[in-house]
Amino acid sequence: MIRRREVITLLGGAAAWPLAARAQQPAPPVIGFLDVGSLEAGRDHVAAFQRGLKETGYVESQNVAIEYRWAGDRNDRLPEMAAGLVRRQVTVIAAVGGTQAALAAKAATATIPIVFVIGTDPVELGFVASLHRPGGNVTGLTSLNVELVQKRLELVHELIPTATMIALLVNPASPNLAQSATTDAQAAARTLGLKLEVLQARTERDFDTLFATLVQLRAGGLVIGPDSYFNSQIERLAALTVRHAVPTIYQYREFAAAGGLMSYGGSITEAYRQAGVYSGRILKGEKPADLPVQQAPKVDLFINLKTAKALGLAVPESLLARADEVIE
Repeated sequence: MIRRREVITLLGGAAAWPLAARAQQPAPPVIGFLDVGSLEAGRDHVAAFQRGLKETGYVESQNVAIEYRWAGDRNDRLPEMAAGLVRRQVTVIAAVGGTQAALAAKAATATIPIVFVIGTDPVELGFVASLHRPGGNVTGLTSLNVELVQKRLELVHELIPTATMIALLVNPASPNLAQSATTDAQAAARTLGLKLEVLQARTERDFDTLFATLVQLRAGGLVIGPDSYFNSQIERLAALTVRHAVPTIYQYREFAAAGGLMSYGGSITEAYRQAGVYSGRILKGEKPADLPVQQAPKVDLFINLKTAKALGLAVPESLLARADEVIE
């Protein structure tokens, strides 16, 4: 016969089984999310990244944890943040904040998988051996936005054929991007017979000087070079270009939607979504070396017709016909 005390002991042990089972469950994998911007400016990007993760079966706070690191538009903070994620022993580093974030992550580890989102050629930068077979611990997405700088300059020239000088804006804090964009824009300017003026801005404090210089130079137009910092300032830059009456083109639709004249490039939110997909696939066991670098599948042209009219510009029918979206 089982005594009452033995029954209580048995019941107590049974009640503890679920707790023991939970205690034995492995901790969820951790993704290190490295971005040069800020949470305030990057909420849509985070949401897109999370959508990509969900497509592979991962939901934050359920079966995966995400450690967010925001550099506040300061590239110099990225190396220590990347090193901190390595010390944290994250499972994957999503270096989605552009070239400088990817460079910082690559310098911090040769073993932890890295998924990047950049705007230039990852082979040229030494991130991967080839687009189809990356071959190391790094893979990701490239919008090749640097390679489209020439086309953006051509579009400004087509819209304003009387302009003899076009300005290019670059960020000296991102020397790789700045140099590539400058080289490509100079080649396009020579072909078109235009004078190119290269201007710089690395912080918001530089914007007043930038636009004062543009007005002084009587620049016919402005091409904003690809840079993560400029991405975080899209709305402000769009407003300034209209206020100072400078016809301007940038890479993402968000610029034209915010009042900028034109945008030409891939989708930044789609790149973040795909980075989430790749991060999830790596969590499931796939290796970065076997995941081809994805390129933007589509390049779109957006024209803000309202802004064009405000600037006194007549957009040629040939340009309107090629636009993927005309914002009125």
